[in-house]
Formats: sequence, structure tokens, C-alpha cells
Amino acid sequence: MDNTRVYRMSFASVYPLYISKAERKGRTKAEVDKIITWLTGYDEQALQRILTDKTDFETFFANAPALNPNVSKITGVICGYRVEDIEDPVMQKVRYLDKLVDELAKGRPMEKILRG
Repeated sequence: MDNTRVYRMSFASVYPLYISKAERKGRTKAEVDKIITWLTGYDEQALQRILTDKTDFETFFANAPALNPNVSKITGVICGYRVEDIEDPVMQKVRYLDKLVDELAKGRPMEKILRG
């Protein structure tokens, strides 16, 4: 998929897919939200506004209050790409989030997902 298309996709269009993936594996929406707030620094109210406003991914990450300082600890392969080697900064952040939700769905403990 073309990076430009990903940038323009609304976060709200992908968010239910994150929830669905987690719930199919016995995890919760609250855990997905915790991952998102950990990664971006958004609080619950801001996250709800982003969903309501249908904010695109580029804006979602550009306006994130504070990318977690431990993002460099997120490593591994997601969608065929090693996240630590992705050069495009927005795409790397999208893949960080994908990787964290994937780890949640695979049953990894929340403490390890949040690099605690």
C-alpha cells in the first residue's frame, strides 16, 4: 500500500479493526486504548475526539502529545517489515502501533507490551 494512502486513512477507520483483533483473542478495548495512550500520550478524551473527527494517521501522529520515549524498544517484524528499520517516520509509528496491537492479540502480558 502506498504510504500516502495510509497517511490519509482516518484513524477511526482502523481503530475498530484493532479492537476486533484484540477481542477475538480475549483481550479488551481498554487494553487497546492503554496501548494507544502509552504510545502517543493522548488521553481518553483526546482519543475520542480523534475518532469523532476522523483524524488521519499523519495528523494523529503529528499532533500526538508525546511519543513514548521507549518506542525504540519496539522491535520485530510486522506486515513483512522490521519496524526498527522503517525509514519513513509516520509509517514507522503506524507500524509501532500495529506491532503493539499484534503483541496484545498474541497474548503477551501488558507489562511487556508497554516495555515495562
